Amino acid sequence: MYAPLIALLVWAAIDDVRTRRIANWLTGSLAMGGFMLAASGYLQIGLGASLLGALVGFALPFLLFALRALGGGDVKLFAAVGAWLGATGALQVFLFAGVVGLIIVITQGIVQGKLTKLFRNSAILAINLMHVHEVGAQQVMQTGTESRSVDKPLPYAVPILAATLFVMFR
Repeated sequence: MYAPLIALLVWAAIDDVRTRRIANWLTGSLAMGGFMLAASGYLQIGLGASLLGALVGFALPFLLFALRALGGGDVKLFAAVGAWLGATGALQVFLFAGVVGLIIVITQGIVQGKLTKLFRNSAILAINLMHVHEVGAQQVMQTGTESRSVDKPLPYAVPILAATLFVMFR
């Protein structure tokens, strides 16, 4: 019953790697599939838990989206995964995806010879975040945009796929 979830997550990851975009039809189909299977009793969660999972899956990465650290497709993909796995599953996927993403970005920094720049820019962004009341949210967003350390942005559907598989099969 989870084959559509896995298949569409693989598709999203492949598209994200190639184009750095995740299609709305894909995230929408994934979410609707989760809601329908939950409502019909085929998932381990009911429709209410599926809806709550989508809400949690949307809310958790939204701050990162507001800071321009994630794209809108990533947020919608997290919400769609939440529709399948519920609120607890969405939280677990969010946390594990962060760890996987960190590993990928550090590896990318090492391969590109930009690890020092990555750590420096991350520290600057963290300091700005800690002082958001003084510098303002706009400055934090600008710092995040200007502090790109690696050549290409992380296709976040890849960590979402890896984290979802880990949560489902652990």
